Amino acid sequence: MSMNRPAAAALAAALCLLTAACGSSSDGTASDSTTEAAGSTSGYPVTLDNCGEKQAFEKAPGRVVVMNGGSVAEVSTLIALGIEDKVVANQQTYGMSEVPGRAEAIKKLPTGNVTLDDAYDIPRETMLGLRPDLVLSVTTYGFDQKNGFATREQLKQVGANSYVSPQGCDDDPSKMTVADSYQLLRDMGKIFNVNDKAEKLIAESEKNIAAVSEKVKGEKPPKVMVLFSNMSMGSNDFSSVVAKGIINDILAKAGGANAFEDAAETTFADLSKEKVAATDVDALVVISYNDPDPAAYAKKLLKEFPQWPAAKNNTYVTLSDSMYLGPSNDLAVEKIAEMLHPDAV
Repeated sequence: MSMNRPAAAALAAALCLLTAACGSSSDGTASDSTTEAAGSTSGYPVTLDNCGEKQAFEKAPGRVVVMNGGSVAEVSTLIALGIEDKVVANQQTYGMSEVPGRAEAIKKLPTGNVTLDDAYDIPRETMLGLRPDLVLSVTTYGFDQKNGFATREQLKQVGANSYVSPQGCDDDPSKMTVADSYQLLRDMGKIFNVNDKAEKLIAESEKNIAAVSEKVKGEKPPKVMVLFSNMSMGSNDFSSVVAKGIINDILAKAGGANAFEDAAETTFADLSKEKVAATDVDALVVISYNDPDPAAYAKKLLKEFPQWPAAKNNTYVTLSDSMYLGPSNDLAVEKIAEMLHPDAV
């Protein structure tokens, strides 16, 4: 699919889809997102310092609006925590998921009958008309007045808190890691007083990833090309190739390495066909963003570049939401490791 600039910017911002001023730093330590709960048996009040904005919660939000931003991290986190019933309007979807039933669960959520604006998200007056008490955005882009969105101050004036996901403060997802997915879970757990559930999900993910990483320890890391299927985000033939961000952390944990990590300082590399052809690609990860047949795109690429080791060995995997910020990164680590090191995993 072809994306215009606002949509591409929103998707890039989502990747974890999304930077270091908010959420977790690249070493997994908290950087600028802190939560405190006063000594109440209810778990409230909760105060969250989010991108320099103090958000105070006296009770669990009951009217949550999830902005688009090219992400499903936020809505998937709410579903994983079992609090999707709080959502009154959700604009996030990929159309598929590695988690059975998740795509269907997202599809069932109310949309608020919202008509998105030219920036592919909820315009200001529509947002205020939804009467939210919490608005979730992938990055600060979703609260930018010049894009026609309600600002965080305007939301505060009508009694709504707002939240920018980890690594979203600077609209730069290039430093994002799996630790940021855990920060998002932890923050939502505190805001909605489901801390135990959040910590359980984090512990399970950490355990699963550690088990896979141990199995592939010492194996030579194959060079992996990661890109979005049928998507154009720049001027060259290959403008949706991932160079930086959470995907590199996922690859490393799965015993792989990004073949194009040095091709750009930003999240995406805008590459020519010649550059792609001249690079040895041992394996291919194709990410679907509302593409019903990413495998067809993967096979087309392998046929186009028969000189790749990936083409000679038919080594590819298609994934979707587990490759982004969100609660299911352990599934991506497992599936990629199985592709790269089948004898070890």
